[in-house]
Amino acid sequence: MRFRVSAAFVLGVAGAISISCGGIVDPSKNTVESFSGAIQPAGARAHWFSASKSGEIQVKLGALTPASTPYIGVQWVQGASDQTCNGGLLLNNQFATANSTVVSGQIQSGAYCVILYDSIGLAQAASYTLTVSHP
Repeated sequence: MRFRVSAAFVLGVAGAISISCGGIVDPSKNTVESFSGAIQPAGARAHWFSASKSGEIQVKLGALTPASTPYIGVQWVQGASDQTCNGGLLLNNQFATANSTVVSGQIQSGAYCVILYDSIGLAQAASYTLTVSHP
């Protein structure tokens, strides 16, 4: 006895299998991590995180003080499981402003870092808050 299988059925089964095996995560189900700190003049500060699945990343810079600091630099880089941040550069935003999304896009499972740095020649330390939404 022969069976005819439609392409739609095959794609549906393949999609169901990929979802059950750790497919792309709906952004509304992302993990949200909060970080804070201060950047010294000519300095930088790194925050490591790990994405367990593929999906979307969104990094938001919250507060940035003092008010005389208009923006800072933000880099998104590949990290390592030992929490080092010396992997390849994925995105560089030299003009990240307070209360805005400074990184967004697709992300694969793995280790990553967000590095905040002095991109303007700070006269004094700049304090910040940061949230990273990832699968």
